Amino acid sequence: MTSIPTIAVLLTCHNRKEKTLQCIQALYEQEDQEVNYIIEVFLVDDASTDGTSEAIKFQFPKINVIRGNGNLYWNRGMHLAWETAADIKDYDYYLWLNDDTFLFKNAIKMLLNDAHLSNKKSVICGSTISLETNTISYGGFSKDSKMLIPNGELQEVFTINGNCVLIPKFVFKTIGILDKRFPHAIGDFEYGLRVRKNNLTSHISGDFIGSCEGSEKLPIWCSPSVSLYKRIQNLYSPLGNSHPYYYYLFEQEYYGSLIAVKHLLTIHLRLLFPTLWIKKNRLFSK
Repeated sequence: MTSIPTIAVLLTCHNRKEKTLQCIQALYEQEDQEVNYIIEVFLVDDASTDGTSEAIKFQFPKINVIRGNGNLYWNRGMHLAWETAADIKDYDYYLWLNDDTFLFKNAIKMLLNDAHLSNKKSVICGSTISLETNTISYGGFSKDSKMLIPNGELQEVFTINGNCVLIPKFVFKTIGILDKRFPHAIGDFEYGLRVRKNNLTSHISGDFIGSCEGSEKLPIWCSPSVSLYKRIQNLYSPLGNSHPYYYYLFEQEYYGSLIAVKHLLTIHLRLLFPTLWIKKNRLFSK
């Protein structure tokens, strides 16, 4: 008799209680749960002050709530959730889930079917759609950084967004968990490239698995309407997405020192002269 697969669902959150509860509610409303698979949830609450932990414990008492120190952000929070789950049990799968991603009712069923198609040896990245624009918001990327659109079949991708990602045990045992060096951003991209580095593959799901609204296109540190002081603060904050130190470490490892140094310089040039980049983009878009 085949045992029912177990999935450790990994989340991290900070001060967006309503979204977090909505995300978890959609998770527990998934089709075929407890029949074709079992989920156990590990959620890191990174020092929320809006009552997130208390609300979760009241509405979803089975969830394993792990307290953060307020300085974990996305990647280190997910690292802690994954580390905690792996220490408790040898799960068949680990599912990354952002707390602003709201799963469609067949999402996990679809991800598991796609995992079976890849012999449970490939990362399956769930693509999400924006309900505001009816366009893809997050998913997997080709080598030339284009986001691939689900077409009903498995499509191999170069790297991934971390909004909803199913990691089979085989991949976890081979390459481990998220890299703790990165506080917030970069960790999901690094994991996708580490998959390739170890001769494994990542695919996007055959169809959209849920909704998630995309972030603003232009980071604060790139905006000429913001003061230089605030641009510097944003770039060097954990939430800046291109923190020069961490971005350099990432690119040096996967693209080489020349590319890493080049982008270290261009990041700071863009920080100092953001208008030049906007004019350049306008020129090439004509």
